[in-house]
Amino acid sequence: MKKNRFIITCLCFSIAVFSQQKNKKQTQEFTTNNKKITVYTTADNTKLRLTPTDNLTFTTSVQPVETEISVFVEPAKQFQNFMGIGGAITDSSAEIFAQLSKEKQTEFLNAYYDTQKGIGYSLLRTTIQSSDFSSGSYSYIEEGDKDLKTFSIDHDRKYRIPLIKEAIKTAGGKLLTYAAPWSPNAFMKSNKNVLKGGKLLPEYFQPWANFYAKFIKAYNKEGIPIWGTSVQNEPMATQTWESCLYTADEERDFLKNHLGPTLKKEGLGDVKIIAWDHNRDLMVQRANVIYSDPEASKYVWGMGFHWYETWTGAQPMFDNVARVNEAYPDKKLMFTEGCVEKFDAARYQFWPNAERYGTNMINDFNNGTVAWTDWNILLDQNGGPNHVGNFCFAPIHADTTTGELIYTPSYYYIGHFSKFIRPNAVRVSTSVSRSYLLSTSFLNTDGKMTTVVMNHTDNEIAYNLIVANEKTIVKIPGHAIQTLVY
Repeated sequence: MKKNRFIITCLCFSIAVFSQQKNKKQTQEFTTNNKKITVYTTADNTKLRLTPTDNLTFTTSVQPVETEISVFVEPAKQFQNFMGIGGAITDSSAEIFAQLSKEKQTEFLNAYYDTQKGIGYSLLRTTIQSSDFSSGSYSYIEEGDKDLKTFSIDHDRKYRIPLIKEAIKTAGGKLLTYAAPWSPNAFMKSNKNVLKGGKLLPEYFQPWANFYAKFIKAYNKEGIPIWGTSVQNEPMATQTWESCLYTADEERDFLKNHLGPTLKKEGLGDVKIIAWDHNRDLMVQRANVIYSDPEASKYVWGMGFHWYETWTGAQPMFDNVARVNEAYPDKKLMFTEGCVEKFDAARYQFWPNAERYGTNMINDFNNGTVAWTDWNILLDQNGGPNHVGNFCFAPIHADTTTGELIYTPSYYYIGHFSKFIRPNAVRVSTSVSRSYLLSTSFLNTDGKMTTVVMNHTDNEIAYNLIVANEKTIVKIPGHAIQTLVY
């Protein structure tokens, strides 16, 4: 018995030592030795737009005092792996893109998808059938065809598929692509309308699950691999546009009894299923219901969420993202949609719109989000087309009367993340000593650290960047965002 105890003790000690060695090895993955810091800045009331503004060096850090403002980065403390940042190619985006000159099309594609000439998007969302950001409602099947014999994606071949293919090509041949439905066909729904909510009728659960498989296979055949799909865009919102309602219980049951088994049966078991795909306000309750059911949970890759919980006038519920992450650490979190609502051409350069992006992205990443997706990549000078008048902002607009592209500050704020934080990076511990600044950091696979710092005050701020035991001093203008690469 004593001998067995000795063996077990030795074994436990060996495992502990190995674990410590493994952790020690991880802490040695990054060092500031001989590292230079390149600072890129975008700032209000200046011409700075992702502009290199400084080259700095590290010195030995001493204890900072309370009167100093500091950003602390601890490379040894590492968290989620980063998947990517991107936007949605909707019918509206594709229709406007088709109206651009060849020269402007090339400029636009490079602006988003080229890592050198643009901001290096690596993620793409698209729709299954129509959304409000289409010129009109449409379907891939004839109305009443529950057997899906008339299924065809010919509609998408005119504008959307060509743009997606060009985006993939510009991104170097790979762009993580996922899709979401806005509504089943009218005959499948309780309100007999693709618009204004309604529910999927029980007798159409299986035909609708088959519909996802048809879509995924059709896009795969087009050379557009579908990495994942969400169950339903915004399942708790009765919208004037394409929408469909699911309670948490209903989404759970559709997932475990129909969608999950169907994709597996159709040889699409590797396609990731994203739950929720709605605002942060109810995401904890939705996670509790779906993830607590093992049969439903086994089919779900993670949870998608949006930022529109502020429609009531309340503040963003960033903590709910953290609550889901801490309760279900084995499930992923993906921001699947956000845009600035209520288009107004007088506010193309309205800086708070960009700061909304910076604030949301930093908080979401620090709360465990692995990927972040903007909404339309391109809209026209009216914030559309949108067949129900729900006109919104995009990071880039095209004036179809002049043929010119209009870059908003939001484009540059997103670029401070997407251009420098690359797929498979890992987030590292980052904190700030004063609420004037927000910050997050990621360690890329090439060994370079990226720290994003945002100043939402009116004043220039000098801050310490303290990385482990090294420091430098950086100045950031008022209402600015910086990316530090070192």
